[in-house]
Amino acid sequence: MTRSIARHLAIQLCFAAAASGRSPAELADDFFTEEHFSSLADVDELYAELPKGKYLEYILRLSGLVIEKRGELDAYIERYAKGWRPERISKTALAVLRCAICEILYLEDVPASAAINEAVELAKNYDEPDTVAFINGVLGSFVRGELDKQPATEE
Repeated sequence: MTRSIARHLAIQLCFAAAASGRSPAELADDFFTEEHFSSLADVDELYAELPKGKYLEYILRLSGLVIEKRGELDAYIERYAKGWRPERISKTALAVLRCAICEILYLEDVPASAAINEAVELAKNYDEPDTVAFINGVLGSFVRGELDKQPATEE
């Protein structure tokens, strides 16, 4: 398994949590079973390997943070998606944006450029090119607006 696949699964879990109102931890109990993954493995190579260890931990940490920080993440999205309220953005694009911003803000081992690149690549699996460009633009604006204005720390 790779971090990219784990990120992809985290986005799916966040999407399902937002749609169902259940927590990622509740959904994970059903989602991350050998039976569920083996039933989907023929449909999508994403399910070829059940996440374990550090990858499962990463998926649960990211999806849990996205749900916990949803209000804050949506406020950033609204601020940088000029003229777009989160309710008007597709559910998949919203899940991708929330995960990427969450990674940038709360996961120290994920550089902003990597989070943006991964978000754009993952969005290509779900959305039209215009939406992918929109996601790239929002994330780029977010980084320029939030991270570039922070003072550098002294070493």
